[in-house]
This record gives sequence, C-alpha cells and structure tokens, in this order.
Amino acid sequence: MASPPPPDEPRSNPSPSPPPDPPPGQGRQGPGPGTFGGGTPGYAAPERDSGPSGHGAPEQGPGLIGPGPCFGLPGPVPARLGGRWRRLFAGILDIIIVSLISSPFTYRTYGTILDIESGVFVRIPIQHTLLAALVGFLYYWLLTAFWNGQTLGKKLLHLRVTDVSGQRVGVGQAALREAASWVMYATCCLGWIDLAFILFNQRKQALHDIVAKTLVVDT
Repeated sequence: MASPPPPDEPRSNPSPSPPPDPPPGQGRQGPGPGTFGGGTPGYAAPERDSGPSGHGAPEQGPGLIGPGPCFGLPGPVPARLGGRWRRLFAGILDIIIVSLISSPFTYRTYGTILDIESGVFVRIPIQHTLLAALVGFLYYWLLTAFWNGQTLGKKLLHLRVTDVSGQRVGVGQAALREAASWVMYATCCLGWIDLAFILFNQRKQALHDIVAKTLVVDT
C-alpha cells in the first residue's frame, strides 16, 4: 500500500523590492494619502530647500538688511538698520563730546595786516582748529574701529557701524569712512548733502557710508 504524499512545505515569500524612485519633480511616495502639486494622491510634500547654510532660507522682515548688488550675499543679514532719528541724536551727542574733548586744543593768536583803505596795520584774531579737528577725527576713527563700531553717542542710542555684510568694520574701512565725512563737512555744503542721503537712501546710508561700504544698524 502506497504511503500518502508529504504535506507541502510553506514557501517563504521573497522580500518585496523597494519602490522605484519617483520621476524628477515629484516627492517620494509616503505611507499616507499625502498630496503633491495639483493634488496627486500618494506623494508627500517636498521638503523645503535648506539653502547654502542648511538651515532653511531666512525670512526677510521689515528693516532687515537684505541682499543687493553691493552685498554679494546669498540671503539677508539678521540685523536691523538704525533709525534715522536715533542717528541724528547720536550725532548731536558725539558733536558735544568732541567739542568738550577738543576745546583745550583750540587756541587763538593775533596777526597784523595792512588796511589798504586807511593805510594802517590792523590786528586781527586767528583761530587755530587743526589740532581740534585731528582730535575729532581720532575720536570717530578709533572708537568705530576698535570699540565694536560704536562711538559714545552710538553706544547710548544702541547703534553700531558695520560693513555691508553685517560684519565688524575694519580699521582701514573706518578710517576711509571718517575721512570722507570730514572732507565733505569741510567742503562748502557737501556736509548737508551727505546727511540728506540718509533720508532717501533705502539702506539709510550717508554719502560717507556709501564711499566706505558701511551701514549703521541696531545693537
């Protein structure tokens, strides 16, 4: 008598092959009923582009330093431009401080000239301000370059000078900024034009800021 045939052994199911990569422009298929694009089911939403820094593209709010033709940056710098009124009051405070510091270096002498109409020599006073101007230049230059971009007035009003990328201003850059400022103030009415640029420039830059590629921002 023939023996019954052995029962069939269970066959192991082969491991499922991974799903193929989706076509370019679509997200990978997710486990849930995600949507992509125009509502195609079965695809998860694409991830946000992390950008060059890997932390996502920062949002640009009002008053932020944004990218521009002179910035050369991939995104905005997280700093706010200093207010125009606070810059004005900081400048007035610095002028008062510089006047007090430089007053001992301002002196007066007298000279004589010939008055052609009367034919006599006339004594006239001569005010010497070269040393006082040098003291003022050193005040603005050294404090801006070595004190985190701040003079005493800017420190009190929570402002500082940076380069256009938001980094600390260099020594030569601070010297160029102050030299351009002093030349404009000493040349007729260019000093007023220099200050007027703050009112109309998008990044609130005066002419000496444009020359030195600097900005005044909040601290």
